Amino acid sequence: MPDSVLLEGILELHKDIFGTSDDLIDKMTSKPQLLVITAMDGKKVIGYKIGYEIDCNKFYSWVGGVDTNYRKYGVASMLMKKQHQYLKENGYNVVQTKTMNKWRSMLVLNIKKGFDVIDTYKDERGLHKIVLEKNLLN
Repeated sequence: MPDSVLLEGILELHKDIFGTSDDLIDKMTSKPQLLVITAMDGKKVIGYKIGYEIDCNKFYSWVGGVDTNYRKYGVASMLMKKQHQYLKENGYNVVQTKTMNKWRSMLVLNIKKGFDVIDTYKDERGLHKIVLEKNLLN
């Protein structure tokens, strides 16, 4: 887990992007091999990417975002690059993520960075989810 100052910055940004930060800390503490990567402007968190291990070969890139004032500067791409570099160095072969059509910029970024759509489904709330995976060995 990040230190309290960094965690507070992540929670503020998460709430700005998604409208809530309910249970994020509890969810984070329950994830195996949690990885948190942040982008900073001085002491301000301007982006973050959080993921966790599914198994010894597969990692789930769970949640992340970039401050609206810092979008279109490659922050999300840099966070993804750092995450994938770490995953390769630590023996993961596949990274998986999920998104929705309303997060089109994330969907497009994932596809541009080599992810394949492998599935779609409706969750328990009736929201359409898009499942993507990338082979890190290529």
